[in-house]
Amino acid sequence: MVSAVKGFVIAGTHSGCGKTSISLGLMASLARRGRRVQPFKCGPDFIDPGHHALACAVDGHPVPSHNLDGWMLDEATNLDLFNRYAAECDVAVIEGVMGLFDGISGTGDAGSTAQMAKILGLPVILVVDARSMARSAAALVAGYADFDPAVTIAGVIFNRVGSPAHAELLREAMTLVPDVPVLGVLGRDEDISTPSRHLGLVTPEQDGPDMDRYQRLADWVETGLDPDALLARLPEVEAVPPFEPVPQLPRVTIGLARDDAFCFYYEENLRLLREAGARLIEFSPLNDPHLPEHLDGLYLGGGYPELYVFELGQNTRMRRDIKEFCESGRPVYAECGGFMLLMNDIITGRGRYAMAGVYPVRAEMNEKFRALGYREITAREATLLGPAGTTARGHEFHYSSIQDHDPELLHPVYAMAGRKGPLEEPEGFVTWNVLGSYVHLHFGSNPEIPKAFVKACMDVAR
Repeated sequence: MVSAVKGFVIAGTHSGCGKTSISLGLMASLARRGRRVQPFKCGPDFIDPGHHALACAVDGHPVPSHNLDGWMLDEATNLDLFNRYAAECDVAVIEGVMGLFDGISGTGDAGSTAQMAKILGLPVILVVDARSMARSAAALVAGYADFDPAVTIAGVIFNRVGSPAHAELLREAMTLVPDVPVLGVLGRDEDISTPSRHLGLVTPEQDGPDMDRYQRLADWVETGLDPDALLARLPEVEAVPPFEPVPQLPRVTIGLARDDAFCFYYEENLRLLREAGARLIEFSPLNDPHLPEHLDGLYLGGGYPELYVFELGQNTRMRRDIKEFCESGRPVYAECGGFMLLMNDIITGRGRYAMAGVYPVRAEMNEKFRALGYREITAREATLLGPAGTTARGHEFHYSSIQDHDPELLHPVYAMAGRKGPLEEPEGFVTWNVLGSYVHLHFGSNPEIPKAFVKACMDVAR
């Protein structure tokens, strides 16, 4: 069934211009006006989607946001994801990444917001930080509008405007760019900004699900623009939901670590696991005394375990359960923070804290990030994610590094490449039937991976 929806991309001129605050405010404003809002996020980001889900909540129920990415996922997969979820909404809002044209290179648009806007055929609303600018803002917008004729800039929102007089100067200057209407002018309001950590926002789990914050953002957005008038300017787009296979009964049960410390999961990874026959049971390594019973496998996602090292270290029964589960030979897949949980220790500025002790190494936190960027992995041998030669794409971002690394104690199985070619760092470590890595994989880059994980769980369960 074809659905006609309103859809648009919110892009920024650069990181830090306020596009996330404006995206959240618009989402919350449209949702409280009775619109069914489906959020999406461009790029490999776990934190913004968590905020999206709460901003778009219906009767207190979050609306999961889905990641779209022009490098990790091919065009058909991005279109499938958009159509799958946009077909059920009134308005699809896609928050961009970095600046509109920023991607993995200086000459191409791969991985950029602009690329995604073209793939989806959606107009762009450009957010401009207008501090200390007047007529120059018009020159900036004109340059963005003309840079790639295949990208349609439907309008501009000026952010951090200093006064009514400043706003009037901006509107006057924009008469020189008649094809790009001014959709909104928003003043500075530091009280509604979302706290940040490292390269992203603080997660809703860490900062507490303050639902009032999203309503304050909506109030702020509505002081400078009319969301209904904005939608009226935009054309409708067709969303055609993909063919859905006949759902199958769950064949295995996989424990999913999910709490304040472990909350980085692509929603598509979880959907593909369920589609492959997994029943996902959430548990908290922080707060639960034991693993759930009758599990066939574990999925330990990323997050910020370094912020909760004391609590994790104190939960000795859970740490023991996790190690015994790994020793049992049942499949365990661990990414980044989940991988750190399986090490002997985590060292922070506050001391050294015991973890599960599956890998005989320790993770030490550093002041600066140790790895950041897209990654493509190729398995040199068979793992619980598939046979030798299995490839997948994802990203790596962490501040910790492995200490006491004895090559004889770790067995790396990934050949890894970044955007500039092969990387020499050992990655993808196997012990027992456990696969741990700093790389966050997007299963949409290879849908055979969740099938292989489920099959690995079935094979042991038999």
